[in-house]
Amino acid sequence: MYAPPQAAEFNDAVYTLVRSVPAGRVTTYGRVAQLLSTPQHSNPDAHRRLGARWVGTALHACPPDVPWHRVINAQGRISFRPGAAQQRALLSAEGVQFSDAGTVNLQQFGWPAGAASPPLH
Repeated sequence: MYAPPQAAEFNDAVYTLVRSVPAGRVTTYGRVAQLLSTPQHSNPDAHRRLGARWVGTALHACPPDVPWHRVINAQGRISFRPGAAQQRALLSAEGVQFSDAGTVNLQQFGWPAGAASPPLH
């Protein structure tokens, strides 16, 4: 299952949080999930295990005012999918730098400042 119970409310919370990520910063799917409360009627263990995927699902259909491009994966990479080149261009235009290997330094560009996501198991 890639959507939490009460998905509309969870998605709205994702959009509100992602709107607060400033230009020139990135966060991860897992970090967004970690910063949000466990959705109502959802198992906390499911939120811990699947929260990053739930965030990705929410961002897949986000409103145009949500800076979806500022959310990357826990390895500091843009997830491979349609729109990846556009995401990199948008982040580069905001001053986010990529290594030769295509990663973003989460200590330097992570939001909250210097925050890398802990691994979600």
